[in-house]
Amino acid sequence: MKNLWKFVIIGAAIVLAAAVLGYAYTYKYRCQNTVTVTGLGETEFTSDFIVWGGSLQVESPDAITGYAKIEADRKKVMDYITSKGIDPSSVVFQFVNVYKETEPVYNAQGNYAGSRFKCYNLSQSFTIESKEVDKVENISREISSLIAKGVSIDAQMPSYYYTGLDNVKLSLIEKASADALARARNIVDNAGARLGKVMSARLGVFQITGANTNEEFSAGGSFNTSNRNKKARVTIRVEYRVK
Repeated sequence: MKNLWKFVIIGAAIVLAAAVLGYAYTYKYRCQNTVTVTGLGETEFTSDFIVWGGSLQVESPDAITGYAKIEADRKKVMDYITSKGIDPSSVVFQFVNVYKETEPVYNAQGNYAGSRFKCYNLSQSFTIESKEVDKVENISREISSLIAKGVSIDAQMPSYYYTGLDNVKLSLIEKASADALARARNIVDNAGARLGKVMSARLGVFQITGANTNEEFSAGGSFNTSNRNKKARVTIRVEYRVK
């Protein structure tokens, strides 16, 4: 009787092992019947929003005179910007920074003996944020004309943005998905098979670079702000079941 149960247990173990191996083989075979493709979505667009600014610089023997000069220069800059058709509310001036500059003093033996006051350095930065891209671009190029009026100004390069970027991203995802589907269909059609449902999909990072530039892509995604005309791209990796 004991031998009978022994054979029963051994037989059941063999059947169970065969079932497990059969399922594993079926799963492996099923997983191998897939095709993985990478779809690409690309588009070019022109920025519709600009951010530009600079800072006023004043050197003065006393703070009061320096403040007065900064105020006079700020008015000249503001008058110039608004004369070009920019809404005053688009211009923001920050608080005035005051730095007390000193210079080293050495004794007759050439040893450092301390420092003495030299002058006050004052600066005030400003920023324009506007959809008037052409106007602000022209201002950024021509602002140096204020130097002839005694204004010391340190101008920055403009930064360009696009307010409809979310819609661009959605469009790119659609294009990349359609491209992936077309590639997968081409592969399975040539193999005499049929394309099944999507098993998995993985979206890559968005790359926004300057149009007609050699700007490199970044693993974490690129976001160009230095070019007015831009190119956006994204990839999507899709795995399809093959029937």
